[in-house]
Amino acid sequence: MSNREVGALSSGEAFDLLRNPYRRRLVMTLLDHNPEDEASIPGDLTTDDEELEEMLIAMAHTHLPKLESLDIIEWNREKNVVTRGPAFDELRPLLELIDRHQDELPDGWL
Repeated sequence: MSNREVGALSSGEAFDLLRNPYRRRLVMTLLDHNPEDEASIPGDLTTDDEELEEMLIAMAHTHLPKLESLDIIEWNREKNVVTRGPAFDELRPLLELIDRHQDELPDGWL
């Protein structure tokens, strides 16, 4: 866990986090995810094995560290498990708004 103060997530940081489709899908999955259920990568995020490999590399080297540095997630690298972090609830209202209105969003936004 970082030394970051919970409650310090700015609107700019929140929108920046959600700008990337991989990060957006991950945090949207954590919104309703039961930690006891096995999670899988949504099929519509990748089209082939090469793209899947690129996405996994980007997640491990860019997206998960960014979310972890802001305390949105906690990431157990040994077990490759991601759970909600202490600052996840700062992002929750925006995620719930997106979730409630996803049918109204343009194609490709989620």
